[in-house]
Amino acid sequence: MDTETVGLARHELLQVADAVAREKSIERDLVLDAMEQAITHAGKRKYGQEHDIRTEIDRDTGEIRLMRFLEVADPIENEATQISVEAAQERNPAAQVGDYLADSLPPIDFGRIAAQTAKQVIVQKVREAERARQYEEYKDRVGEIASGLVKRSEFGGVTVDLGRGEGVIRREDLLPRESFRNGDRVRGYIYDVRREQRGPQIFISRTHPNFMAKLFSQEVPEIYDGIIEIKSVARDPGSRAKIAVFSNDASIDPVGACVGMRGSRVQAVVSELQGEKIDIIQWSTDPAASIVNALAPAEVSKVVLDEDAKRIEVVVPDDQLSLAIGRRGQNVRLASQLSGWDIDILTEAEESERRQEEVQSRTELFMAALDVDDVIAHLLVSEGFATVEEVAYVPIEELASVESFDTEIAEELRRRAVEYIDKINNEMTEKRVALGVADDLAEIEGLSPAALVTLGEAEIKTLDDLGDLAGDELIEILGDFALNIDEANSIIMAARAHWFDDETEDNSAETSEDADTVSESSEEDTATIEEVGSP
Repeated sequence: MDTETVGLARHELLQVADAVAREKSIERDLVLDAMEQAITHAGKRKYGQEHDIRTEIDRDTGEIRLMRFLEVADPIENEATQISVEAAQERNPAAQVGDYLADSLPPIDFGRIAAQTAKQVIVQKVREAERARQYEEYKDRVGEIASGLVKRSEFGGVTVDLGRGEGVIRREDLLPRESFRNGDRVRGYIYDVRREQRGPQIFISRTHPNFMAKLFSQEVPEIYDGIIEIKSVARDPGSRAKIAVFSNDASIDPVGACVGMRGSRVQAVVSELQGEKIDIIQWSTDPAASIVNALAPAEVSKVVLDEDAKRIEVVVPDDQLSLAIGRRGQNVRLASQLSGWDIDILTEAEESERRQEEVQSRTELFMAALDVDDVIAHLLVSEGFATVEEVAYVPIEELASVESFDTEIAEELRRRAVEYIDKINNEMTEKRVALGVADDLAEIEGLSPAALVTLGEAEIKTLDDLGDLAGDELIEILGDFALNIDEANSIIMAARAHWFDDETEDNSAETSEDADTVSESSEEDTATIEEVGSP
């Protein structure tokens, strides 16, 4: 091969590397590294796999240097890759143990098989570099909207060409009755990027709640600028959605800004989501107000919140019940997702009936426990007293302030309430003892005699039995006593306290034994000294 032909081949090598780097969007050096590995692989096939053969391609000229490396060693363990110090110094007087000598090898004349092997190595290395580049590029784009062309459709999902990578929209991430053909443009929300054996997997969704939030961010400049915040989103993909918005500027109506002039902004989002109906709700710091807004278009008469259980009871007019619940429960379900609260819906008639039942049951309780007539019992219920404990332990002035009551009546009611509670507690204590519940378990703060009986009936009879429970298990067992998770965990930790006391006692005993041993040793040493010192 003449010099002009060699120079042309070198130039073409660099051109190929540049072309592949541009096409695959990877670094030129990565392509040249792959070529070096391919030539090294071919060199080992020709000269022997046992040799340490390396290839260098000059990044400027494209010159290929194929070399065999020998390590200067003493003693020699592998003659194929090592050379003695004496032999090395004959070639280079400065050679020392650990140095390497390089022998140039003649250029390889690639045959058909060697060329095919080299091509496979280059293709594999370039593919690996391309996958690494795709993963690094898209792993930080989770949470963004991606747009691309449908490349193929299979198994109900579609593969999307994103330009510098491929995304996957699985069937469950497509809107119902939505279909795409090859070449269609599609947008979606990148919710996950994973590094897998077959390459990076970019998962895109059109049903994710954040997809709608991002679409509003693109359509509403106030959201993009941070003036309006999207607090939460709830979707029934392809059917209906609710979005709660809040304005940091009192002069800007967040709902109106999201709707846009004649509904232009919200309509653009609706069109992208294949006609999905969107309710835009004004978010409030008051959860009751937010939930009332979220149940729109239904009207709400009254709400009752249970903040510990994150549950809210909503009362609506009888003719608004179906509207509040929605088709197949859709409206109340989306409102619950939007607010993060469990929502119970009652009609005014149901709420009135239930309230009457509660009044009746409480009235009967006070009549039986306090031995009073229905008038006094009803007065207590009307003033908000729900349990005998409240009557027994509220300030006497508060009890005396009930209509038609005076201090004498209040004191008598309190006395009867205390006697009733003591009687019930004594009965429960006897039952607790009969069940075999340990006395030290009864000393734990937060467990009433009735609660201890419930634990005994559930075979929780010792501190160890209680300490082995988890907080949610204790709440389930003591369901009628309405513990929250913090109270349950506090009770369980109190039951476990003796475990740590035992460890402390064991450590103290070990320390005492060690001290006794040291004391005995000191006495022996003293006796020995006295013996040596005596005449």
